[in-house]
Amino acid sequence: MQARTRRPRIRSLVRLHPSLARRSGRKLPFKPGVAYLFLGEIVHMPGHCVVADLRTGRLFTGYHTDNFVEIPADEV
Repeated sequence: MQARTRRPRIRSLVRLHPSLARRSGRKLPFKPGVAYLFLGEIVHMPGHCVVADLRTGRLFTGYHTDNFVEIPADEV
């Protein structure tokens, strides 16, 4: 597996990491190419985070922080 990029900044827009988006067998509730709001790492669960779906407001908790990459400003 390739090395992951750095952790997204709090309240930044993120998307599913491209290497996970290409895997067909993963059972994740995230859709490739969809933007989510990264709310930050869970203090009592290092390496896990909270993200929100921008369209629905649905919260996702406890997923690995490195499952997400920050969307560059020129792609927003």
